[in-house]
Amino acid sequence: MRFAALAATVCMTLAALPSAAFAHPKLLSATPAAESAVAKPTSITLNFSEDLVAPLSGIDLVMTGMPGMADHKPMPIKGIAAKAKGKTLSATLPRPLPTGTYVLTWHAVAADQHRIEGSYGFTVR
Repeated sequence: MRFAALAATVCMTLAALPSAAFAHPKLLSATPAAESAVAKPTSITLNFSEDLVAPLSGIDLVMTGMPGMADHKPMPIKGIAAKAKGKTLSATLPRPLPTGTYVLTWHAVAADQHRIEGSYGFTVR
């Protein structure tokens, strides 16, 4: 009987908490967008559904293909400093990206302290 009362109390307490406390940030939009073809970008911007924890959020960018080089090995792009402010994670690239294919991998942490991550590809023409 005590267990049932305790379980009911816990359930009622959890139901009373704001649902945002259990939400994870979701990627809402990105520039360059997933699977897009763009002209030599100089920055990356990701917009999320929740405010981000800056020191725990970031991006990695890898060039996965280059025209005329069939055996091109994945090449990490160095010198990217991502900054999170509010719901936006952005990075200024050290130079415009050369023509090729890329995979952008991101990780984001919001107030719930759960790390989520994702990735997508895009092409620079």
